[in-house]
Amino acid sequence: MRLEAGQVAVVTGAAGGIGLALVRRFAASGLKVVLADVEERALEKAAAGLREDGAVVHARVVDVGDRRQVMDLADATYAKFGAVHVLCNNAGVGSGAEGRMWQHEPNDWKWAFEVNVWGVFHGIQAFLPRMIDGGEPGHVVNTSSSDGGIAPLPTASVYAVTKAAVVTMTESLYAHLKAERARVGASVLFPGPHMLRTGLWESHRNRPDRYAKERPRKTPYRSLAQWESAMKEAGREVEFTPVEEVADFVAEGITKDRFWLLPASEHSDQQIKARSTSMLERENPAYLESFVLD
Repeated sequence: MRLEAGQVAVVTGAAGGIGLALVRRFAASGLKVVLADVEERALEKAAAGLREDGAVVHARVVDVGDRRQVMDLADATYAKFGAVHVLCNNAGVGSGAEGRMWQHEPNDWKWAFEVNVWGVFHGIQAFLPRMIDGGEPGHVVNTSSSDGGIAPLPTASVYAVTKAAVVTMTESLYAHLKAERARVGASVLFPGPHMLRTGLWESHRNRPDRYAKERPRKTPYRSLAQWESAMKEAGREVEFTPVEEVADFVAEGITKDRFWLLPASEHSDQQIKARSTSMLERENPAYLESFVLD
């Protein structure tokens, strides 16, 4: 599809990071943008900035893990704009889990799955039937991660499991859309190829009470700045990909109907090959043994 003035784009997790970069990119192409996020203050600030730049904006506080809220978002969007052409299921959280997998709290899994997996599914069910029925070209982009989407980082296993689910969900969605001969395409996004400066590191600030930690953390949450500082002290320079580059990559991928929104990366290619080789040769996943889980 082409991104053209007058079309409508809906983005979840839109108050910052990749989500905000996406809505800015779509607005720059003349699209009307719908911002959904769980953080009201950040959402209002993002929407105000877009309006100052001349964008047509609708902003709504939404917890994507709550099915009713996502359905209400779709109803409000269609009532206001009458159509949706681009849907980016982008909202995501870390889990805050510590220790070995068998030591993780059930609430860590429940919260991560509610946002990262159910949130994507809720978006698909709320918007896609009407996008298809509208008969216009459209596209759905689901945000995954190289952590889980390609191969797991065992130190973030809960997050990785959810992002692996997003890949499979999007592959299935692609097949279903083709079977229906729909004019709506699907893509799975692996943001990168390097680290990104997003709010994912501080996901705990939005953790709902219903999924509160059941016991105190053994170690405090670490911010991205603290992690980057630790890497530098260890002699490892960290590269970052600007979120604006990710947004441009997504926009190009939509127009070219690319399913795998996977930027070129030697590291990612090595992970893919190592995992594929392990499976094809029926060997144990030795590529995971290099991770230190202390």
